[in-house]
Amino acid sequence: MNDVWFRPLVWIDYRLAVLFTLILPIILLLWAFVQKAEAIQRLLLIYWRVASLLAITIYLMIGGFGVSFISGLIARILIPVSLWFWIDLNDEIEYQPNSSLKLIFTSWRWAITIYSIVGALALIPFIVCAFSETAIATSYCRVWFEAPLMFKDYFHYDTKPGFLGFLGIVGLVIYVLYLSYFVLIKLGKQGRSATPQ
Repeated sequence: MNDVWFRPLVWIDYRLAVLFTLILPIILLLWAFVQKAEAIQRLLLIYWRVASLLAITIYLMIGGFGVSFISGLIARILIPVSLWFWIDLNDEIEYQPNSSLKLIFTSWRWAITIYSIVGALALIPFIVCAFSETAIATSYCRVWFEAPLMFKDYFHYDTKPGFLGFLGIVGLVIYVLYLSYFVLIKLGKQGRSATPQ
């Protein structure tokens, strides 16, 4: 697998993902709870629901499932949508008095939006890995599984990849059912307001 010229870029992407999609939002959520910034709290809780698809993607990759490339792409599209979609939360955040929390939250929101869009565009050429058994067996596709397998070695050392992949499939089914319910039923009732009517 040493012939994959873009391996360092894949590993940079995983490192940036840990920073932008995990560490910073945890810090911001805790800070928002301490500061009692309700609009930021609600938006971050929505973010965590949507971003859970990234965790599901990791488990799908541990299992070696091609669908992980599709779920990863969809996660990168849904994350910015979830952060900018809600008119009421956007207004509340905009009209909050200036503070360090507001500045850092807004900076993170723009940064993760740009990161997600660039990541989605970069992932498009790899969608073939989701549909071809031949392609997924190549180093071109397998390089994306390296970091999730390292995660498995650290956190699930004695667990078989197939079982973790199965958990990923179960998580994906639940995620798709919840997202379908939200889009088909809830969204029609509440529109672009994060606060139920």
